[in-house]
Order: sequence, then C-alpha cells, then structure tokens
Amino acid sequence: MAPVIQADDNEIAVSLATVFTLNAIALLVFPWLGHLLHLDQRQFGMFAALAIHDTSSVVGAAATFGTAALAVGTTVKLTRALWIAPFSLVAGLRSGNAGKATFPLFILGFIAAAVVNTYSPQFAPAWHWLAAAAKRLLIMTLFLIGTGLTKKVLAEVGIKPMLQGVTLWLIVSSATLLAIFTGILR
Repeated sequence: MAPVIQADDNEIAVSLATVFTLNAIALLVFPWLGHLLHLDQRQFGMFAALAIHDTSSVVGAAATFGTAALAVGTTVKLTRALWIAPFSLVAGLRSGNAGKATFPLFILGFIAAAVVNTYSPQFAPAWHWLAAAAKRLLIMTLFLIGTGLTKKVLAEVGIKPMLQGVTLWLIVSSATLLAIFTGILR
C-alpha cells in the first residue's frame, strides 16, 4: 500500500512499529482473553484471524489456543490476505496512483510454499532450514526498521497515526468479538 498512497519512509516506520507492537500484545493477550471469554477453538481462530494483522502472529496466537484454532485462524487469515490485491487497486484508483498498485507477490510465495511442502514431504528438513532462515531474515528486517524509528521520526509523523492504529485495532477486535457472540460470524 505504501507506494499507492505515497507514504514516506517515516510514515512506514511508524505504521510498522504500531502494527508489530500490537501483534506482540495480541500474542500474549488474545489467548488469555479467548479463555476468559470461553471462546471455542473455531471462535478463537476466527477472532485471531480477523483481529490480528500479521499472519505469523495469527498463527502464533492460534497455535497456543489449540490445533483447531490454528487451522481456522490460518485459513481465515490467508483468505483475508488475498484481499490485499483488490484493496490496493481500489486505493490506487481513489488516490490517482492506480499504476503503482501491484499484485503482492508474497501471496504467490505462500501458495507456492504450501504446494511444494504438500507434494514434496521428502524435503521436509530443507523446508525447516528455509523457514528458520526466513525467520532470522524477518527479525533482521524488523531490527533495521526499528533502528530507523527515532524520537525525531515520531515527532515528524506525530503520535496521531499510532493512536489511530491502536484505536482501530481496539474497534476491530471488539467488533469481531461482538460478531462472534451474536452469531454473525460462524
């Protein structure tokens, strides 16, 4: 979305810091909240998939809740991720930057990895090595993003985007729980 909405590096850094902070909180709080609210496995999987931004955080929270929650959470989250492409295109059309909207290639990567893993189980040790390497690269990327996030950057962008992110996260989480409890989401 960043190229489509012409976000600068500081805005991207603040948004990523907000998202990753909220994901970390969700990993710790959501399973506890799910047990407190007596959510079943399916309900928790839906809750995690719809209220947590990052796929790996959805997987982490759902895995701590249970196997069925993990299956539901992963499926719903990956389905939700498919909406990135049309959403980017619409945002590009609205902002006049439709030419900058591209198909997110990581979705093809997810699909390719799932197919290869499913039909090539004999290479499981290699897949585990690649997954471990990918996690280390992700950690390094997050570290590098974090090093670019300074008080000066926060002052330039302002606290409002971070507060907006937290507010939207609380609204989405609450609305998701309401939809689960009222039977809108099944």
